[in-house]
Amino acid sequence: MNTPPIVSAAEWQAARDKLLVKEKEVFRARDALAAERRRMPWLEVEKDYEFDGPDGRLSLLDLFDGRRQLIVYRAFFEPGVAGWPEHACVGCSFVADQVAHPAHLNARDTSLAFVSRAPAADIKRQQERMGWQLIPWYSITDDFDVDHGVDEWHGTNAFIRDGDRIFRTYFVDSRGDELMGNTWTYLDITALGRQEEWEESPEGYPQTKPYYWWNWHDEYEKGPSEAFKEQIERATGGS
Repeated sequence: MNTPPIVSAAEWQAARDKLLVKEKEVFRARDALAAERRRMPWLEVEKDYEFDGPDGRLSLLDLFDGRRQLIVYRAFFEPGVAGWPEHACVGCSFVADQVAHPAHLNARDTSLAFVSRAPAADIKRQQERMGWQLIPWYSITDDFDVDHGVDEWHGTNAFIRDGDRIFRTYFVDSRGDELMGNTWTYLDITALGRQEEWEESPEGYPQTKPYYWWNWHDEYEKGPSEAFKEQIERATGGS
């Protein structure tokens, strides 16, 4: 193994500072890409899709659960997939293991759903075995996967609704999916983004101060954490 050189603390810090410049460039480029993504045209979903869930048959609109945005990951857990019936696809399971608590997405008016072609009973069994109970998971019953580019490979679709009208706003698959699971990455692929004031978004998009909407995942119903807001005020001087 051809390891890097061993250096002094000062040399290590200099190397770190040099790399940090490039890392910040990547972050700025990522922010700019997300801003461009928020300006992508919308495609109206004109077909009626249905899914089987633990409480019966649901429409795509139902999967929004009353929220404005919806992120749908197509997982491969079904007959014919390696691991069936004990496991879902290894890669899709990796994604599921990374999913952050959905309460943070919900606080930004965004729902998350996983869909596959496994029967509801098998999905429930798999969720309990793997500890995925927090991920809403439904069975595809029609051509949703074919129509959205995920019939033969995994992928993540983002949707937004205006009343009962649904629009497809973004799609990512292949290596793009390896970043999914993190709340920020999910929000960055949505039409509305993180909905924070620093973002470069079209006029009229919902935005609030960064940090101030954050909360413990079990206390969002109580509203913003006043203690955390006070901590942020002290750290930033109110800016």
